[in-house]
Order: sequence, then C-alpha cells, then structure tokens
Amino acid sequence: MTEWIGKRYWMIGASDGLGAALAHKLSAAGAEVILSSRSEDKLQEVADSLPGRAHVVTVDVADLDSVRRAAEAVGQVDGLVYTAGVYWPMKAQEWNDEQAEAMGDINFTGAMRAVGAVVPQMTARDSGHIVLTGSLSGFRGLPGAIGYAASKAGVMALGESLQCDFHGTGVRVQIANPGFIKTRLTDKNDFNMPFLMTPEEAAQQMFEMMNDPGATVRHFPRLFSYLFRFSRIWPDWLYNRVFAR
Repeated sequence: MTEWIGKRYWMIGASDGLGAALAHKLSAAGAEVILSSRSEDKLQEVADSLPGRAHVVTVDVADLDSVRRAAEAVGQVDGLVYTAGVYWPMKAQEWNDEQAEAMGDINFTGAMRAVGAVVPQMTARDSGHIVLTGSLSGFRGLPGAIGYAASKAGVMALGESLQCDFHGTGVRVQIANPGFIKTRLTDKNDFNMPFLMTPEEAAQQMFEMMNDPGATVRHFPRLFSYLFRFSRIWPDWLYNRVFAR
C-alpha cells in the first residue's frame, strides 16, 4: 500500500474528467496535489473542491519553456501523474493536419516534456513515482484513430522504457491503459462505446494501481482489454478484417 500522507503529487491534465476525479482520490488519501493544465479557472474549481492541500500551476505541455517554468514553480515532487490529452476522431481519408499534430504534441510529446521535467530530481535522490496514461487504443492501429492511437502507443512505449531504465531503483513507473471514459473528448464519438466508464470509475482503477507497489501496468476494463491485448498476436489479414468494421 502506498503511503500518501505528506507526499506531493504533480497532476498534469487535472482540470476535468479523469485527472480531476483522480485528484479527488489522492487528496482524500492525504496527498498534497499540484494541479496543472492550461485553464486556471477550471483548475481552481477543482482545487477548491478537494478535501486536502491543493495548489494550481498552469502549464501548456505543448511548450517546453512553459513546462520548465511550471516545474520550477512546482518544485520537488514525490510523484507525477500525466492524464493530459486531446482527441478528435479522424480517418486517414479525412486527415486534419492541425488536429493530428495536436494529438501527437499533447498526448505523447507533452508527456515526454513532463517526464523530462521530473526525472532528473527523481534520479538524483533515487526516489519517485511516475504514472502515465496510455490507452487500449495504443496496442494496435485502429480505424478512425489517426493521431490518437499512435500518440497513446508512444506513451505506452515511453512508460515501458522508463520501467526498464529504473528497474531496481527507487523510482517507480506505472502505466494505466483505459478503455472508453465518458468525457468531453469521447462525446465527439458517434459510435457505440462498449464498457463506457465514468471518470470516477476510471480514477478508481488508477488509484488501485497506484496503491500497489508491485503493479507496473493496469488495463481496464479488464474483460474489454483482452480484445486489444490479444489482438497483437493476430495475423494482419484477420486483424484488419475484424477491426476495419
């Protein structure tokens, strides 16, 4: 069980949805949370609703200088939780340059910038906790997911590489791979979303993972995740035939 009292966690992407719901979990457990995103007003609303100590530090994860300034303002932290992300459904035939770039820049490169801001301090003291949010969509390419699936695959690979490098050290790295979560992002979808979770349900899954020192990854909902995890071993002709539908 993770000890939360007295710990400081920097939560990037905490203005709504999963990030805000998880902030409530950590705050109720006793952690001091630093909430970050671009929207100061939304962050302050979340901070005011939390039971414990909370601070607001705005950041634009698409801007390296902004991330560096935010990291300096935040100071030393025990943990980083990255839930920031953008999403637009997009088929290859309906390519949108700006949206595709934004998904790569916020979801993946933004995570790289955030991790880079805390890894040196964690390495120096041989202690820390990094939690990244991938997605079941990151296991293999999906139709209508240009940009998003690729960006989440990158986040998952980033987390796995960090786990290899920090193996046997005091820095713990975990990856959460959720399915569909009811947010302003998934409201853009016009198709059926099996096993749709509320932000609170997804946050509970992540919080349980974070409380387990031996857990490196959690895929959820578990039953739904099997379809994506096992699809990696399917031959291309079968995978493309099934998922293209």
